[in-house]
Amino acid sequence: MRYSRDSKKELPAISTASLPDIVFMILFFFMTVTTIKTNPLLVDNNLPKADEVKNLEKKDRVIEIFVGKPSAELAKTFGDEPKIQLDNRLANVNDVGNYVLAELAKKPDAIRNLVTVSLKVDKDVSVGIVSDIKEELRKVNALKVNYTTYQGNSLEN
Repeated sequence: MRYSRDSKKELPAISTASLPDIVFMILFFFMTVTTIKTNPLLVDNNLPKADEVKNLEKKDRVIEIFVGKPSAELAKTFGDEPKIQLDNRLANVNDVGNYVLAELAKKPDAIRNLVTVSLKVDKDVSVGIVSDIKEELRKVNALKVNYTTYQGNSLEN
C-alpha cells in the first residue's frame, strides 16, 4: 500500500464564530471600569496659552480647582466677580484648604505626598484671588501646584 505525499491538504478555515462574543466581553469590561466625569463646569474657564507646557502623567494624583466668572445663568445669582469651583459647587477662598484636605483623605496613603493641585484659572481673572488660593494651600501644606494652560504663544493672551 502506498501513501501519496503529493496530495496537498488544505488547512481548515479559522472559525470566527466566537469573535463577536470576545468583542462584546471587552466592550462590557471597558464600560464597567471607565468612569465619566460628571461635574458640570459652573465658571467660565478660558485658559491662557503658554510656550513651555508639560502634561501631567498620572491623573489620579491631581486635585482640580477651577477659577473664573460664574456662567451666564449663575451670574444672575452670584454676580460677575470671579468664583472658585470645588467639585460641583461654588465656594469661597476659605473653603479651599478643607476641600484639599478632604480630597487628600480619599487618596491612598502611598500617593498622598505625590498629589498635585491643578489650578485651572480663567485668563481674565486677577492675580489676587490666585494668590489667596495659594496662601490657603500653604496653610494645609499642599505645596505642589500646577497651572493648567493651552499650548501656544503666550504673547497672544
